[in-house]
Amino acid sequence: MDSSRIAVTGASGLIGSALVRSLTDDGHRVVRLVRREPQGPDEVRWDPERGHVDAAGLAGVDAVVNLAGAGIGDRRWTPAYKRAIRDSRVLGTAALAEAAASLPEPPRVFVNGSAIGFYGETGDRITDEDAPPGEGFLPSVCEEWEEATAPVREAGVRTAFVRTGLVVASGGGAWAKMFPLFRAGLGGRLGNGRQYWSYIALDDEVAAIRHLLDRDDLSGPFNLTAPHPLTNQEITEAMGRVLHRPTPFPVPAAVLKTVLGEMAGDVLGSQRVVPRRLLESGFRFAFPGIEDTIRAAERSGE
Repeated sequence: MDSSRIAVTGASGLIGSALVRSLTDDGHRVVRLVRREPQGPDEVRWDPERGHVDAAGLAGVDAVVNLAGAGIGDRRWTPAYKRAIRDSRVLGTAALAEAAASLPEPPRVFVNGSAIGFYGETGDRITDEDAPPGEGFLPSVCEEWEEATAPVREAGVRTAFVRTGLVVASGGGAWAKMFPLFRAGLGGRLGNGRQYWSYIALDDEVAAIRHLLDRDDLSGPFNLTAPHPLTNQEITEAMGRVLHRPTPFPVPAAVLKTVLGEMAGDVLGSQRVVPRRLLESGFRFAFPGIEDTIRAAERSGE
């Protein structure tokens, strides 16, 4: 993609900040959507929960990448926080999609955040983008999140959904909480360890989003996960090998349920999700294996 003007929500988050850095390093102009008063021409005001976007500030953007949303694992899932998880995604996406669709010249592509939570519990069944949504809180949120892009899709804007797995990074997300425990020799499997985890290196996440921005023939859902999901037990053993630490302390399911509440169901649940459409499009993973993925995250945190 030639030098472009790209609007990004969630630009201060784990994925968003890495994406912005990658785009600006390559000479693209990034417009960040912010909730406060803009402090320069590279910022645009929006209020996702209230459905407000300064559409005039989006004029002339070539692409929109929507990654905003309250953190899934940041807090216990109280009714109020579950509402925040949903509203920050669904209401914000609807407002952004309406603003983009209303422009005299809409962007040529809209890449919208989503998650493999779309599929719910999959057990040991290999799951690709053709699978239907699952049942429960996260599948319903992901389905609404994707449906909220209707205004740009109806305006003819190419739209892609990035159904992201567990991002392996030492600087944020769920994995950042795991690294200190494993470095201290306190890491261990969660529950029985047989549940599948579908992970992706942060660098591959960013590269995949850019792949979708660049390719005019790609739209619809894409699973952003490494090609070979592993069980929690296998990932635990890999963490121990890479960090040269023992992993002796399994965390019983009952303890997780006490500490995490409803969210424990997703930690203990199994999702064996594969990136079929991404691979078919010609994307090549820099870190397809778990040990290289963990090492890359370790190096980035040094």
